Amino acid sequence: MNPTTVKHITACFLKPKHIVDEAKQPYYLSPWDLAMLSSHYIQKGLLFAKPPQTENQQGFKIMDFLEDLKQSLSLTLVHFYPLAGRLATSKSENPPSYVVFVDCNNSPGARFTYATVDLTTSDVLSPTYVPLVVQSFFDHDRALNHDGHTKSLLTIQVTELTDGIFVGCSINHSIADGSSFWHFFNMWSEIFQGKGDDVSISRPPVLNRWFPDGHGPALSLPFTHHDQFLNPFEAPLLKERMFHFSSESIARLKAKANAEFNTNKISSFQSLSALVWRCITRARNLPHDQVTCCRLATNNRSRLNPPLSPDYFGNSIQALRAGVATAGEVLEQNLGWAAWQLHQAVVNHSDEKARDFLNFWLKSPFIYQIGKLFDPHTVIMGSSPRFNKYGNEFGLGKALALRSGYAHKFSGKASAYPGHEGGGSIELEICLSPDEMTALESDQEFMDVVSPSPC
Repeated sequence: MNPTTVKHITACFLKPKHIVDEAKQPYYLSPWDLAMLSSHYIQKGLLFAKPPQTENQQGFKIMDFLEDLKQSLSLTLVHFYPLAGRLATSKSENPPSYVVFVDCNNSPGARFTYATVDLTTSDVLSPTYVPLVVQSFFDHDRALNHDGHTKSLLTIQVTELTDGIFVGCSINHSIADGSSFWHFFNMWSEIFQGKGDDVSISRPPVLNRWFPDGHGPALSLPFTHHDQFLNPFEAPLLKERMFHFSSESIARLKAKANAEFNTNKISSFQSLSALVWRCITRARNLPHDQVTCCRLATNNRSRLNPPLSPDYFGNSIQALRAGVATAGEVLEQNLGWAAWQLHQAVVNHSDEKARDFLNFWLKSPFIYQIGKLFDPHTVIMGSSPRFNKYGNEFGLGKALALRSGYAHKFSGKASAYPGHEGGGSIELEICLSPDEMTALESDQEFMDVVSPSPC
């Protein structure tokens, strides 16, 4: 499989079907957005089975499918017009100012590409580890969000396999977080299913950026040149594997964690996160006194007072430092203890805590550096099994699987997706060094909870 390469066939740019007046103004970014300028794009996509051809070659035609995708994408961009823009920077010396914003006027639009690869869906799904070629199913490989000054803020890459279709979406992480990423994807699928020129959608995005009182909309960064805050990240050699957890397995794990700590408040995801924290810590064979950390990607929308709309479009997340303990503590205490540490951090992450972060940033603005944010002793749980990922069908039926690109991968990163069969099942995409992955696969506590994959 190594020699197999993705062949790019066509590429074009798409603008909204029509331009709303708001799109003619600068679209300013919040502290949560600006902090992402040196991070990667979000890259997620769905693998579908290709509909079979009939004897007379009627039925599915790739070129018709691509045109339908482009038509519906142009309609969807009416609602999500910032994704058709480009980043721009306004600088001045007196007074000193460095403002990054989205320019929706001077842009060719969102990018749409079509590619082919001589692989089957089985070639993608059957190997124990996710094949590296999957990273080629996405545009903007290794791009930083700041590259949105010259690259599209959104690219859809459709890759045709021998018996399948992969729809890969790359969105600039300075424009959207995971909630907004899947909100866009869901609405695009909804418009596609509607077939026509109707641009009405069930969940219009709330595009007005939220700023703390007395701040915004234009926020100046303490820089004079982007070289002062951009730091490209190159992932080390990793193995990436999908682990499946059935709803029954998750229920047993939750019951165990709660029983061990004599409570009923620990959630399914906190139980699973605690398991991953414990087992990866064990796989790393860390010194007893080495401090470890479990970070949880936390949505701030509902935590603010008053809360933001669930349909707020933009970034409203923090990598919450939920669990901090020595390796000895994590392993000598039980699962319930570890899960309770995570539970406490989540329930205590209040409006006040979210605003403390923002106030600190506003006093001393900074840009996240991927390589410094996550050390070799950290586990981070990203994405969410709550997002509607398998509801996006594009006339092809339910997707076979979900996969991601190169972005934000390092040893100890786990991304949570809903299981293919639903019902509370979870799929975990875990990245580890080869030695650590081998150790995790031999960890009885972990593998006893892992279920056979239904795919």
